[in-house]
Amino acid sequence: MAEPRISSIDGKLAEEFAVPSHVEEVKEKMAAFAEHHAAAGRRVVLITSGGTKVPLESRTVRFLDNFSSGRRGASSAEYFIETGYAVIFLHRHRSLYPYTRMFSTMNMLDALKFRGGDTGEVVVNQQVLPNIAKVLKRYQEVKENRLLLPIEFNTLSEYLHLLKAAAQALSTIGSKAMFYLAAAVSDFYIPASEMPEHKIQSSNGPLQLSMNMVPKILSPLVKDWAPQAFVISFKLETDASILLDKARRALETYRHQAVVANVLDSRRGYVVVVTPETQAELILTEEDEKNEVEIEVRIVSNLTSAHNKFITQQGG
Repeated sequence: MAEPRISSIDGKLAEEFAVPSHVEEVKEKMAAFAEHHAAAGRRVVLITSGGTKVPLESRTVRFLDNFSSGRRGASSAEYFIETGYAVIFLHRHRSLYPYTRMFSTMNMLDALKFRGGDTGEVVVNQQVLPNIAKVLKRYQEVKENRLLLPIEFNTLSEYLHLLKAAAQALSTIGSKAMFYLAAAVSDFYIPASEMPEHKIQSSNGPLQLSMNMVPKILSPLVKDWAPQAFVISFKLETDASILLDKARRALETYRHQAVVANVLDSRRGYVVVVTPETQAELILTEEDEKNEVEIEVRIVSNLTSAHNKFITQQGG
């Protein structure tokens, strides 16, 4: 008898991607967070954010990475919280973070000064950091109400195992769970069994790599790990002519609820939310940009409405 499809995915994760030592502990935290907020009448969104690092050696010196800063995930987390969701923020270590994302480290240092000498009180120059008081107040409210659960990943392996753990943890709250998969995940990797242990030596000459395709984790997430959840994937392309076809093909293949499709050069001002039945263009006008409106406001509003309808259809 053929093995169930899910077994091959789980087997590949276990055999070819190192399991983080803390994955079960994190899974318990996520499950408790989800159940607490669901009991309080809130929905929970799992946001993935930032890029994944793909090691080339077991004792890693070199790795492959991508450009993702985590801007979309960090800003979306804030807007989902304002809409009434609790957020599990599965993000790349040192990528942009909700509420601190608009303040650079340099700005922070320039804004701080001593009052009354080098050992005196540290104060903030709010002209250097406009809105810092408002942001700090909101962040403290979010923290006090435990509306944000941050979980870090670094490598592709950590991301895949933590996403599976998150899906299983949130499966208990059914259609109240949303997955907003905005992380930039590598399509290629080197299996742990094929990776050299030590640093690759340049004295050996030109480097030739043969990389495997990363297993499509979206399929088991939708069908097996969290089958009642509302799932959104992201599709980024540099060629606008193929974008919508690829988004529709993803919906047909994985049977999830929506794809946020965007082109690299225009992603901050224009996206298309594609569902099996609809196609919505979300655009920032010049007036929006003058008023510092972010496209994520529109994305979150669109998807929140779609989630409402989804829960009603599911009888939740």
